[in-house]
Amino acid sequence: MVLNIKEKNSNSIKERIDILKDVIIFSESNKNILKRLASSLLDVFIVKDQAIFHKGDQQNAMYIIVNGNVKVHDEGHIFAQLKEKDFFGEYSLIDSSVRSATVTATENTHLLCLDQIEFQKIMDDNPDVSRAVLKALIKRLRNNNISEEKLAQNTIKIAHQRDILDNQKKELEELNATKDKFFTIIAHDLKNPFNTVIGLSELLIERYESYDSKKIKEFINQIYIFSTNAYNLLEDLLQWARSQTGKMEVKLEKINIFDLARENTDIFLEIAEKKGVILESKITSDLYAFIDRNMITTVLRNLISNSIKFTNSNDIISLEAKVNKDFIEISVIDSGVGIPKNSIDKIFKIDSNISTQGTKEETGTGLGLIISSEFVEKNGGTIIVKSEEGEGTQFMFTVPLYKD
Repeated sequence: MVLNIKEKNSNSIKERIDILKDVIIFSESNKNILKRLASSLLDVFIVKDQAIFHKGDQQNAMYIIVNGNVKVHDEGHIFAQLKEKDFFGEYSLIDSSVRSATVTATENTHLLCLDQIEFQKIMDDNPDVSRAVLKALIKRLRNNNISEEKLAQNTIKIAHQRDILDNQKKELEELNATKDKFFTIIAHDLKNPFNTVIGLSELLIERYESYDSKKIKEFINQIYIFSTNAYNLLEDLLQWARSQTGKMEVKLEKINIFDLARENTDIFLEIAEKKGVILESKITSDLYAFIDRNMITTVLRNLISNSIKFTNSNDIISLEAKVNKDFIEISVIDSGVGIPKNSIDKIFKIDSNISTQGTKEETGTGLGLIISSEFVEKNGGTIIVKSEEGEGTQFMFTVPLYKD
């Protein structure tokens, strides 16, 4: 490559020798060799943004920066920024390979250039130069390797710190979503039932004499329903809050899944019958799991309650279980309305706010499914859902199989 540059001899031999003494590959050379090298140097003046050479060029020369700055780069990626007394291209003195990067002046720069041919002549006349230069190059390579190792270690540390920050960011986002969900439930879902109860109670107090027994019973029934819903929601909130603060201990013990399923279906039989829903457990044999009884009971109740909410009269809800390697897979299956495809991936996420009215306009917050997911995970299992609109839903979760 031919540079469009201006060349002139502007340094005295003494000044050049002083410059060469600061260059590591010549630092062990004697005075005579330094003088010979200084006489072979060529002044090169480069203007800002001009390339000294490009990647792929066959230009065999070493450069020392007298003043100014250059960057070593490959297109937009900058490998290094070099300044006064720095040097580059030293390997080209003994290796004729093409340049592996481009070097461009970032301001008007004065360089000293040592051509490979001139250097070879000096080495031929002075064999000690080869040994001194080779020794210095090896030392420089070793220092570069140490620097690269430190850089690699720093890169690993930075990546680790970035992972920590990403995890902290994710945790913060989850905490904010939890807080938002919590206040939404308190401000809306928990407040509304109490407003209804207070309103009905106020009507009974003020107009009791004007209502017949049938109307009064209707009011009392409404008060009971809304109070029960509010209580159940409050219970869910307390369980959820305890799980979020880490104060809920997991107490694992041997539990018969057959008995647990029967107990929980019995609790919902009356509610299911009132809605005309058939609720049954097909778990007929003794299967023992190693679980926290209270947590998995909460899971079953939430899933059964959820299925009843989204089934119509004459729909069927069944509980099934089977052993799958080291786990028991428990399913709550219904033939109800199903879940929209775009909602399936969101029902276990706190920040999704998925809440849908049931077939009899039952209300809910979606909190029960979120709690169920967390409790299953705390017991070492996983939970998934399969559903199609109009075809029903199947919730499946695993719990560890008890082994003697």
